[in-house]
Formats: sequence, structure tokens, C-alpha cells
Amino acid sequence: MTKIKYGLIGFGGIAENRIAKEGFACDATRFSPLQNAELIGATDINQARQAAAESLGLKWYANAETMLADPEIQAVFVATNNLSHAAIATTALEAGKAVIVEKPIATTIEDAEKLCLLAKEKGLSLTVDHMMTKNVYNVKAKEMVANGTLGQVNDGCFHMEFAYGYDDAEAATWRCSNWDEIGGPIGDVASHSMYMAEFIFDSPIVEVCCVYYPKVMPIKVEDGAYVRFKLANGICASAKVAFCEYRGGLGGTLSNLGYELYGSEAILRGYATMFQLSGHTDEPVPIRLELDKVATQESVQVDEICNIYQGIVTEHAQSIIDGKPLTGCDAVHNLQLVAACHKSARNQGGIIKVGAPTC
Repeated sequence: MTKIKYGLIGFGGIAENRIAKEGFACDATRFSPLQNAELIGATDINQARQAAAESLGLKWYANAETMLADPEIQAVFVATNNLSHAAIATTALEAGKAVIVEKPIATTIEDAEKLCLLAKEKGLSLTVDHMMTKNVYNVKAKEMVANGTLGQVNDGCFHMEFAYGYDDAEAATWRCSNWDEIGGPIGDVASHSMYMAEFIFDSPIVEVCCVYYPKVMPIKVEDGAYVRFKLANGICASAKVAFCEYRGGLGGTLSNLGYELYGSEAILRGYATMFQLSGHTDEPVPIRLELDKVATQESVQVDEICNIYQGIVTEHAQSIIDGKPLTGCDAVHNLQLVAACHKSARNQGGIIKVGAPTC
């Protein structure tokens, strides 16, 4: 079978351990090679990352420009800091490479829309790493909502709250120190919460209202936020996101990253469903779904586990092989929702309407 050959631009911790080792199956002790995609090279502005890349059998490129000039590279995965996403993705598309971008696709809506237009003009596949939609537990939750297992669903709460930024080194990172990076709890994790709500409830968010948490941390961006949103199908739900919550430690933090979906007949609770985990047995905490019928509770089982990063990569690669480019439209909409949250929070939590995706 044809394999699309990728290069990875940005080789930090997540890029190495999640995207390369898992998404592209470079960790041969855990994964078999992908059928339709292969990572052959990497680059990073930090040249000290070269040894880690080469230890996985990857070719090291001196810079992104050198990688994009290599005709063997057909597509790239951009995993750099947020502010650089649009510029690097634009250069890659202009070089004729299909693109996967880490969330967010850009830091301004204008740049995001330009990227999608450029990809369309070039006939190239463009997508963003909304990897949690590939988690089989989340797919199961979506199915249970759709098939009426919960009865009539009228509410949901999605939460991603943890401690990040109390340490001076963390506070100095781009996620905590620069509003323009669109990091912070809203850009970093409310974005996940909102696309996951749209995925599970199978409807776009059309309005949001948001307030920031009280300021207790030594970081420049918001400490946390409460977001209330309405979907086109009438369901109202919320997201609680924060960098200021300790949650006991690693186990408490990871298991608390999830949701509650409220129906007239039952509640579905997800534990560790909103993170970088896929459900592999060697992960630090197990992912769980619990169906609560009030009088009784039961564990929800899923079929075979699929790695969430591999799901993103293989979908993108197959779109190239099939000649059916992905548009990046959902990524633009997600960025619009993030912008709407900040606009609402800066205007006393007023309701901000957001148009449904149009591309």
C-alpha cells in the first residue's frame, strides 16, 4: 500500500513522545508500522533535539526550509509554538506539502482562513490535531448519546483542570507568558473541550459566554475560565478549564480530565477521556466510562483500542491517497470559539454568537 512520507517540524516532548513514537509508530516496541504513513525526518530550532530524533531512525534536517525542499517529503506535521503555526504551515503549503498542524491552526482567525483558502487553491490536505475525537471511549460516548442510552440529553460538563504555571520555569513558557500565543487555559484546553462537545453532541456551538477565574497565579495569561455554550441542536453545556487546580497529583489530575453527559434516563461519566491518552494498558491511569442510572452504575466497555494520534495521521494520509483533501474548516471554527470566549470574559461574561462552520 502507498505510504505518505512525512516530516515533523518541531521536536519537543509532545512531538517526540506522542506524535513520533505513537502517532507515527516510531516506538517499535509498542506499535506496528502504519499502513499508509511513514515519518522519515524531523527538525527543530533546538539542535539539541537531533540525537533524540536520530535515535528513532529519523533523518535530521538543519531547518524547516531544508526539509520542505526535499522532494521525498510529501507532507509535514507542524508541532511548534502557536505563534509560528500559520507561517510554517503557509510555507509548507506553498512548497506543495500537505499539512497537519498542532492546535490551534493559527493565532488569528484571519490567518486561519487564509491557510484554508491556500490549501484549497493548492489542492492539498490540511487538518489540525483534534486527536481526542479519535479516542474510542469518546466515540462510544457519542454513540450512546445518539442511540438514546441516556434518554433526552440536555446538559454536559467538560473539564480540564490542573496545575501548570506555579513553577517559575512553567510560568515563563509561551503557554503562560504571552497572550498572543493563544495559550492559557482557554486556548490550550477549552479549545479541546469545545470541539469535544461538538463531536459528542454532533452539533456545532453557536454561542458562548465566559468568565475568567479569580487571579491567584504568577502567570500573565488567565488562570482559568468557566465557559457556558449553546449548540445548534439546542443543548446547553459547559467547560471548566484551569491551570490553577492541584487535583492531588498526577493520578487525580489525569482521571479528572473528562466529562459528565446528563440525560433524562442516565448520566455518562468519562474519566481521563480528555487528554493525550488512548487507553493502552501501559498508560499512567486507565480511561473509564461509567453509566450511572442513579439506582445502578455500570462500567462501559469498548472495542479494540486505537491510538488517537495514529487516528489523526492515518486519516490525513488516506485523504492524500484518495485525492480528497481535508479542509481545516473545523480548526477555523474552533479558533473562532476561543476568540469568542476571551471577548465574552472581557465583557462581563456576555453572550457571543458564533456562526456554524461554513467551509
